[in-house]
Amino acid sequence: MAPSPFDVLSTDRLVLRRLRDEDAPALCAYRSDPEVARFQGWGASFGEMQARSLIEAMREREPGEEGWFQFAVAECASGVLIGDLGLCAFGERQAEIGFTLARAAQGRGYAREAVSALLSYAFGPLHLHRVVAGIDPRNTKARALLERLKFRLEGRFVESFLEGNVWLDEDRFALLSREWTA
Repeated sequence: MAPSPFDVLSTDRLVLRRLRDEDAPALCAYRSDPEVARFQGWGASFGEMQARSLIEAMREREPGEEGWFQFAVAECASGVLIGDLGLCAFGERQAEIGFTLARAAQGRGYAREAVSALLSYAFGPLHLHRVVAGIDPRNTKARALLERLKFRLEGRFVESFLEGNVWLDEDRFALLSREWTA
């Protein structure tokens, strides 16, 4: 049984919701910040056209459908967009996650709060069995977050993707539903 159409997920300080047209400037601003984009696949050249294209692409999508769904992460109190989370469903009840927060929102526990809400949704209403995450091994903050959330390192893919002219490694982490609920 498919879950009802996605509306919002709320935590004490955050709202995970659909991306909106008015999010484009903030989305563009933090995704094009070189410090934020450093370990992301798009690099530091995320323009407003890309932001608007992403928002448009998400308009008719639902989380849990095959492929990526991007969640907006906004502060409850102000409504300000501070980041986004991705969930890419694939195969039999599996998905990959990704997360991006504006530099000003980092170091405040928002990533853990947002990703925890997403995992509860993924393993709850979406009935996923397994969630994976791939990170650049140099991204120590992402590694620490995944480890705090009880993801296990499953391996390193050596020189598995090309960024510009450089081959980079990827560390792959995973978490099972039963591990999340334990």
